[in-house]
Amino acid sequence: MTGPTPRPVQFWFEFASTYSYPAAMRVEAACAEAGVPLLWRPFLLGPVFTQQGMTDSPFNIYPAKGAYMWRDLERICAAQGLPLRRPSAFPRGSLLAARICAAFDDAAWIGGFIRAVYGANFAEDRDIGQPEVIANLLAGLGQDAEAVTAAAQDPGTKAKLRAQTERAVALGIFGAPSMVVGDELFWGNDRLDTSIAWARRG
Repeated sequence: MTGPTPRPVQFWFEFASTYSYPAAMRVEAACAEAGVPLLWRPFLLGPVFTQQGMTDSPFNIYPAKGAYMWRDLERICAAQGLPLRRPSAFPRGSLLAARICAAFDDAAWIGGFIRAVYGANFAEDRDIGQPEVIANLLAGLGQDAEAVTAAAQDPGTKAKLRAQTERAVALGIFGAPSMVVGDELFWGNDRLDTSIAWARRG
């Protein structure tokens, strides 16, 4: 007798999000191990925060919260064996990278690209808002950086990313990473495993 068919995990992420870094670095492997489909869902936190009345990251607005977050992230990354170098600019713009993910969300290489962008930002302190940095990461994955960038700048891609950000708000997403399974919302790196287990229930 076969068990229930696993549902997909929608992984909603933003490249400026600190806690999305450790989650994004392991979600693809964790879903594969559990036999759960993974759907990459890039979106922009800026408009989400604006709707909440914020003009900056809450980790900058509330210094005590920010200090805790950076120390917490150090502990998480150490436990996960991930390098961490606090970005010299936070949060960093990442619009081009997000558009690339929107344009190629089902490409076989997109998981590798996502991990490369997070590593560039949070492990190497590179400015992921610069096209040349993104081009270098794409080339490292064997992709045609010029063609990929052109697709990312297409009006349809820009509209798709805007629509996904609006969809995130409609789903009740207020931060990243967020995982959606069916009608269930799970927020935060520490809920990743819970979301995958929920997805396996079918």
